[in-house]
Amino acid sequence: MSLDAAVTPLSAEDVEAAAQRLAPALRRTPLHRSERLSELAGVPVWLKREDLQSVRSYKLRGAQLLLDSLDQEAREAGVVAASAGNHAQGVAQACRTLGIRGRIYVPGSTPRQKRERITAIGGDLVELVLVGDTFDDAAEAAADDVERTGATQVPPFDHATVMAGQGTVALEAVEQLRTEQGREVGTMVLPVGGGGLLGGSGAWLRERAPDVRIVGVEPAGAVSMAAALRVGHPVTLDEMDRFVDGAAVRRVGAEPLRMVQAIEPELIAVDEGAVCTEMLELYQIDGIIAEPAGALAATAVATGAIEHLGQATADSPSPEATGDIVVVLSGGNNDVSRYREIVERSLVHEGLKHYFLVTFPQEPGALRRFLDRVLGPHDDIVLFDYIKRNNREEGPALVGLEISDRADLEPLMSRMAASNMEIERIDPHDPIYRYLT
Repeated sequence: MSLDAAVTPLSAEDVEAAAQRLAPALRRTPLHRSERLSELAGVPVWLKREDLQSVRSYKLRGAQLLLDSLDQEAREAGVVAASAGNHAQGVAQACRTLGIRGRIYVPGSTPRQKRERITAIGGDLVELVLVGDTFDDAAEAAADDVERTGATQVPPFDHATVMAGQGTVALEAVEQLRTEQGREVGTMVLPVGGGGLLGGSGAWLRERAPDVRIVGVEPAGAVSMAAALRVGHPVTLDEMDRFVDGAAVRRVGAEPLRMVQAIEPELIAVDEGAVCTEMLELYQIDGIIAEPAGALAATAVATGAIEHLGQATADSPSPEATGDIVVVLSGGNNDVSRYREIVERSLVHEGLKHYFLVTFPQEPGALRRFLDRVLGPHDDIVLFDYIKRNNREEGPALVGLEISDRADLEPLMSRMAASNMEIERIDPHDPIYRYLT
């Protein structure tokens, strides 16, 4: 397949030229077979380990390529970027490698750990500027800087050169599987945020490996690419779940969208709770520390969210004929302090943790009756918040219960109904959950 250059901002040749230019500055990240995901999918599944890049994400590829393409005048004027995550670290590393001064604008809410990491990577060449409370504040300040100083802005995804750099992930993976394992890629699964990785990888795959099935995975709380594809242009999401922060983008880029429209990948969304479960599986079974966006593509395979993945179809009569699966594990910059929330979200998603409002009569033995009549032998109270109020007859308590198996919920609910106690289950989609997780 040949993509129309008049319509698309990127070609396979652009990605190949990017790979040659980046080779001296990048690690060729390994391709590891995941026995766990292979067993679930029914065919070999390989993880493209971009979490092992020098800045622990693929974002260095696009940033390095853009800075390396600047002429001497632009290099002397410096670069500017707005980011609080992986893009900032990629820009910082590229600045240090190429000796280009840069200013990186981040919102004041950016955790200290991330700020220290950016400055440590960039050294004396990078100035970190805290501004406002949100990414939008930082982006506005960066745009003002560019207009005032003439510096070059380094966008995280909405630029053909950046996309070409990101697309080298797919080129590498296909070559590695072919030369190191003697196997062919049947499906490539990529995380989707602003669309740079999907657009760049898809541009190369559609021309050089047109039979490869391309699947893009968005977090369910931030489906900005799907929204843009529905209307044919980028749209700004009114509401967004920021948990999968590396892929939670309120508005995709115009150039990535044009590329995605041309390559026509399959696009699916996975629940943030499922991402948490996969992060824990990657850590506990595979020994991989993945950030939420890094686990996004693997989640789609682990949960069976992709139809006919590794299964026989009319066109492919045997699973082997569908080819191997490559999953891009895009980053590993996860803050250890987030694991409490990750475990919580995973338990709720798996149906193992539930919250209830229980009205207790203010009399001796009320709690004992609840324990004896309602709780099963393997049910565990993980939260009990009771405030004795002025009402002398009764008082409410917020009770969190963890059960050992999803099937235990129905018997638990039956015992609650039979107890004649006033018990209300809090729905996981209720806004109050924001205060519990």
